Amino acid sequence: ENTLNIINRVKEKIKEILPSLPPGVRFVPTYDRSELISRSIQTLKETLFDELLIVSIVIFIFLWHPPSAFVPIITIPISVFLAFIPMTLLGITTNIMSLSGMAISIGILVDGAIVEVENAYKRLEEWQSSGRRGDFHEVRLHALMEVGPSVFFSLLVIAAAFLPIFALTGQEGRLFKPLAYSKTFAMALAAILAVTLDPAVRMLFARMDGFHLKSRRLKQAADALFVGHYYPEENHPISRRLFKIYSPVVYWVLENPRKIIFSAVALFLFSLPILWRLGSEFMPPLNEGTLLYMPTSLPGVSVTEARRVLQIQDEILKSFPEVQTVYGKAGRADTATDPAPLSMMETTVVLNPRKLWPKTKCFGGLWNCRETQRQLVSKMDRTLQIPGFPNIWTQPIRNRIDMLSTGMRTPVGVKIFGPDLSVIQNLGIKMEAVLNSVPGTRRAVAERTAQGYYINITPKRESLARYGLSIDDANSIIAAALGGDRVTTTIEGRDRFAVNVRYAPDFRSSLQKIGAVLVPLSNKTQIPLAEIADIKIQQGPSMIRDESGELAGYVYVDLKTSNIGGYVRKAKNAIQKSISFPPGYRYHFSGQYRQMKEADKRLTRVIPLTLFLIALLLYFNTESWAKAGIVLIAVPFSAIGAIWLLWALGYHLSVAVWVGFIALLGLDAETGIFMLLYLDLAMKARAAAGRLNTTNDLKEAIHDGAAKRLRPKMMTVACAFLGLLPAMWSRGAGASVMKRIAAPMIGGLFTSFMLELLVYPAIYLLWHKKDAA
Repeated sequence: ENTLNIINRVKEKIKEILPSLPPGVRFVPTYDRSELISRSIQTLKETLFDELLIVSIVIFIFLWHPPSAFVPIITIPISVFLAFIPMTLLGITTNIMSLSGMAISIGILVDGAIVEVENAYKRLEEWQSSGRRGDFHEVRLHALMEVGPSVFFSLLVIAAAFLPIFALTGQEGRLFKPLAYSKTFAMALAAILAVTLDPAVRMLFARMDGFHLKSRRLKQAADALFVGHYYPEENHPISRRLFKIYSPVVYWVLENPRKIIFSAVALFLFSLPILWRLGSEFMPPLNEGTLLYMPTSLPGVSVTEARRVLQIQDEILKSFPEVQTVYGKAGRADTATDPAPLSMMETTVVLNPRKLWPKTKCFGGLWNCRETQRQLVSKMDRTLQIPGFPNIWTQPIRNRIDMLSTGMRTPVGVKIFGPDLSVIQNLGIKMEAVLNSVPGTRRAVAERTAQGYYINITPKRESLARYGLSIDDANSIIAAALGGDRVTTTIEGRDRFAVNVRYAPDFRSSLQKIGAVLVPLSNKTQIPLAEIADIKIQQGPSMIRDESGELAGYVYVDLKTSNIGGYVRKAKNAIQKSISFPPGYRYHFSGQYRQMKEADKRLTRVIPLTLFLIALLLYFNTESWAKAGIVLIAVPFSAIGAIWLLWALGYHLSVAVWVGFIALLGLDAETGIFMLLYLDLAMKARAAAGRLNTTNDLKEAIHDGAAKRLRPKMMTVACAFLGLLPAMWSRGAGASVMKRIAAPMIGGLFTSFMLELLVYPAIYLLWHKKDAA
């Protein structure tokens, strides 16, 4: 069921019981996750609207023909709204990931419609300029059939490119499958609409003759809106400017094809070292607007001390102007779902909206700006330095996911395994010191697995026999005096309360007082407990962890960096140089690092599968492995821009970034299909006219297919490119994931298109040169 609906129903139920509370009693929520959900969805809705507006403007400017622009523009909302039908049937809710799938699809949904209407526009312009020979409807139908198969397959390739995402399992599978579903449904529906609705709308509403209206102004408005003006490609307001720039470039490329190909390959090889230098992380951080402060003290802290420190911590945290509310907790409730000892505290810090944060001097004092959440955490960490309580900072949702999936409270942790808890503890303490010296560590804290404190009461069997007592007699006295004994139950109306009796705290607050507990004998006399038992404080395991049949101890690592992969590599080197593990003891890094490595293993299988699917669909479309290979050449070209943009933005490789790369593969194939389509059409047109006899004729055909059909190719890329920019501009909740998906797509589209304009004509010339000769 929808999480937001459940939370709202809980709030309604709370409102119902508020009047029944005693006077002066208030119900104060300490953490409300619905605000984050609402803010995240609102951010993505605004992004979707911005993308729709930008794409519509791009289509209108490039086509410069309102009746033609109408067709692709209406495709966007129809595809998006229809995609919600199968999503609803599959129980996929409107969430960050499903809306992100829609967001990265907006600029691509219209590609098929753009190519179809632009080709129809061109053929109708040629029909009009040639004296309108032939049937108008036949010309429109032939124009649609000319590009229809390529359009359908190009959109199908984009949809199929996301199918391997469904092979992901674990946390990344649950996160990205809603995105894959929404994007696949939207693209599949756009592919269907491209060969059904779009041609029907174009055939139904396209007009070549004006309206016969009495009002001249009304006639001009109607003609402009429903008829428009058909420009020859050389005189089109957009095409003639593009043609002027690109035409001489194509001629130069056709004179130097090998130099162009060699330069493109060299540029790709030059970019690879940058890829290896990018950091790695499991998922980009989601700014939840709430912090979880989790200091951990040594085992054995008293309730009084835990409460005192907790109050000090809450007071310091509340003093920050960025903080809205603070709620600290030490120990656990009477439930098995939260086995937290008193030594582990949890403080939920709800932050004010960032626009309310005070401004500080930044960029060398040039102007005022607001701190980032990472900077705020660093400032809080410096302020909260309480001896014996090392700090750990995280966020509530992130923490719960990490703890449920790996048991770690921090993004990265180390699990040490072995047969003896004392040895495990010593290894953990050594590792704590080593990790605290590794750059990027805010704080490393090792569990004191064998440092719990226990009062051991060991009966003396000889003394028991001397006084005529049994072990059970001694244990029952100890249990009743120290632990308490249930003697009765009180009844107050419908309530039942157990009555436990035990010694008051003053009579059991030290070993001497415990030893003075009186034990009754059968002769009506009493002796102190110390007469029949040894009472000592001894160390032992505060908590026994068991994983895979082995004892385990944890080392928690709070990081200052988000480059988890790079940090773990440095940490492993430091541990190997400094710590020698005895036989039978081992360790491995866990937390988000383990999830990242598992996701990487699956992605290494998923991405080659994606390429195979795309190649198979390209072959079915072109019926030529050579053409399919030429289209796939766009993949390394796109990698160049994606790598450099990720490096410029400081983004690390993550599952979200790899999803962006997978989406980029489909886009590369689509732009390659359209480029090859126009080159093929131009060559076939020249061959049909008998003007493809020499190498110069082949160059002219390639020039016509590349330069004179630049506008539709640039329009599809511009819609995809500019349609993704609002995702990069977004700064609200939930935007971080969308940015990582969009970044490789934006960078890759730019270099892929630029290099395709140069390399495709060169490859096409070398491929067909023998045929023309």
